[in-house]
Amino acid sequence: MLSRLFDFNHPFFRPLWLRVAVVGLAAGWAVLEYMAGSPAWAMLFGALAAVAFHGLFIVFNPREPEPKDRK
Repeated sequence: MLSRLFDFNHPFFRPLWLRVAVVGLAAGWAVLEYMAGSPAWAMLFGALAAVAFHGLFIVFNPREPEPKDRK
């Protein structure tokens, strides 16, 4: 379901540092929410981090950038 909402195979996510930053930001925000006493938000961002990790590291297969038409 979320794979239709987010295109994890977009060439934008090719750099490793960007994939690590996306997953780390979501996981860090989950920890922050948990420490602040908001377990519902922590679960939401934790789930988002898990989905991003799966999409950006487990099944990641970037496609080639589409060439731009020059006229």
